[in-house]
Amino acid sequence: MSATSRRFARAVAAALLRGQFTLRDGHLPPSGHRVPDDFSGIGVAAAADPAHDDHQLALLARLGVRHVRLDFTYGDADGPAGRLLERLAQAGHRITLHLLQPFEEARRMPDSTAGERWRAYIAATLARYGGQIEVIEATSTVNRKRWAGYTLDGLLAAWSIAWEEVRRAGLPLAGPSITDFEPVYNVGLLALLRERGQLPDLHADNLFSERCTEPERWDHKILGHRLAALIRFNLVKKARLLARIGTSAGVPELISPAAFWTLPRIARLLPDSEHKQADYLARYFLLCAASGALRRAAWGPLVCHREGLVDDGAQPYPALERITHYAAVTGPGLRERPAFAAFAAFNRLIPGTTYEGRLNRDQGLEVHAFSDAGQHLHAIWTINGRAAALPDLYEAADLARARIFDRDGAELSGSAALETRLATLVVTERPLYLRWPASHRPALRPDASLLPGVAVHAHGAGLLYYYRNGDWHGMVRAADGLEADALIHALHPDHIGGPSRSDTLRHARNAIWTVPDPRAPGGKLVVKQPVKHHLHKKLLDRLKPSKARRSWNGACELQRRGLGTAAPVAWFEQRSGRDLTRNWYVCEHVDGQLSAGSLFSAYARGEAQHAGITPDAAYPALAAFLLRLHASGVFFRDLSGGNILLQPQPDGTLAFKLIDTARIRLYPQGVPLRSRMADLARACHKLHPAGREAFMACYLQALGRRFTPWQRAGFALYDLKAAFKRRLRKTRAYKALKR
Repeated sequence: MSATSRRFARAVAAALLRGQFTLRDGHLPPSGHRVPDDFSGIGVAAAADPAHDDHQLALLARLGVRHVRLDFTYGDADGPAGRLLERLAQAGHRITLHLLQPFEEARRMPDSTAGERWRAYIAATLARYGGQIEVIEATSTVNRKRWAGYTLDGLLAAWSIAWEEVRRAGLPLAGPSITDFEPVYNVGLLALLRERGQLPDLHADNLFSERCTEPERWDHKILGHRLAALIRFNLVKKARLLARIGTSAGVPELISPAAFWTLPRIARLLPDSEHKQADYLARYFLLCAASGALRRAAWGPLVCHREGLVDDGAQPYPALERITHYAAVTGPGLRERPAFAAFAAFNRLIPGTTYEGRLNRDQGLEVHAFSDAGQHLHAIWTINGRAAALPDLYEAADLARARIFDRDGAELSGSAALETRLATLVVTERPLYLRWPASHRPALRPDASLLPGVAVHAHGAGLLYYYRNGDWHGMVRAADGLEADALIHALHPDHIGGPSRSDTLRHARNAIWTVPDPRAPGGKLVVKQPVKHHLHKKLLDRLKPSKARRSWNGACELQRRGLGTAAPVAWFEQRSGRDLTRNWYVCEHVDGQLSAGSLFSAYARGEAQHAGITPDAAYPALAAFLLRLHASGVFFRDLSGGNILLQPQPDGTLAFKLIDTARIRLYPQGVPLRSRMADLARACHKLHPAGREAFMACYLQALGRRFTPWQRAGFALYDLKAAFKRRLRKTRAYKALKR
């Protein structure tokens, strides 16, 4: 270990002994601080085509962002980056110029020749642009050697040169540009820089929250999922702790020069990656503003394919991560993503306000209050997949006075169609902004909380509306308030009626029938109502949400993961829950689709194909779909062939939809193999032995496994169980018991 490394380690150990890595109640944001007018920033980069400069300036104007960060390295002054810098300065933007050594040059530090080139580059850049720059940031991602190239001694040598030249130019210097929440580096590096008398003017940390998936969640990467709730490191606590570390070292102002969520990383878990990026952006910046710890927070790239607010088309990813060096815009076109509108909405509503505090303490629901001379503003959202009803959060008089805006700044309260049920809107993971005049101070209800036992898919078509009246409550998804009224009227338990002989699809433990779709003349919806419960179910189901709500939840969880299902439209249930049959689930009618059960039965009869689908086409396609299902954490628990619908597509592929979703159980990291086998035993029940072997080979090969004798025995045991139940149902005793 070098002498420098030993001093670094001693500084970290001393901070640990002093308790500098703890912050009591740090996860709760303080109140009473003002969010700076120029709180938001954005990273920009140049394209070869000068016309892109005009596009970028227009985008910045629409975002309402004046503070920009431009990465700048050797040779950039006479290229597109230098040209863009001049245009930004002429337009009056406040520029942070991020000075970088090329990767190979950074690796050579503290070599004296490389150091002199670095010094000459900085001096020349500052001489040329110093009058146009607000802040200089030097070096990059110093805790990521494979990205930035620096050793500890090499970094300190590069920093020393930059500090001397920037001081000579009389400009503020930001650093040391640590990426993510790794406070050991903040403590150690700031201690070394303080020893040298070379502290930055602004403490810079690219404060990512991507590894937590959701910005308000406890960070499980620190001590694991089990201990995450004990140490409570969410984004607010991270920002506050880093600010305290900087203040202790003598650098009281903290900035986050860049952060983002990459679309491929979101898409590993959720299909609505662009909308999720917009959700996370809004929630991230709201929490950064609430923390009171940051002087400025910035999104990383304005334009790029993988993480930009604007997509410039699919391109090969550069050798260096864009957080290290956002070098250029290379794509052929520009397409704004939802995150662009979400950022513009935040910039219109939040900077310049005073943060009044987090109004609720429960996890899962976030209600944050801001105000200025003309308004009171609340930003509200839930964690992913959960919901809260506005009537549970505010009194009716407060909701009547509110103007309501969606995540992207569109006013929901400005439309007559939406107004009819505005007070029954459901709050989801997509933030809502509620605004009141300064003369009206709203109060959050003391019992404000999430709707218990309700899951939602926030990014489906339309909006979600909650209904509660008398003995009933429920939820509908509708395009607007007028459509919600029509659905509630038609599907309400007082009006929906029951199955008739002509529209009944099934009548056993559950009654399933069709009703007219009030949204579309001639259309049909499917209604499912439990009819009979076995004795043990009568006891156990009283401890669970109603079957209607469980069916809704299961369908929403499938949709959230991009898995096909009959789209949920509504659920209603008796509020008392005393009668387990007084609940209805309504979904869209699925026309003209085959089931895997009918397909497998045909193959078992010896048919070479069924409905034009051969086993060679069916087995790999179904295996791939079920692998996605299980990898996304869904244990279906009723995966019979009849509940797997399929439909050939024009391109020759097969599309799948799952129905009967009330029994789904969810796992956070994928379904364990034993539970997967339980699902697959049901799915393969009607399949003949050779077909079962072929299908299971397709499924297990993708996992690097083989179909074992023990697993075959489990399938055989399920076959025996199913055969026994069929025989039992034909006995007089069973029929008498059912009666």
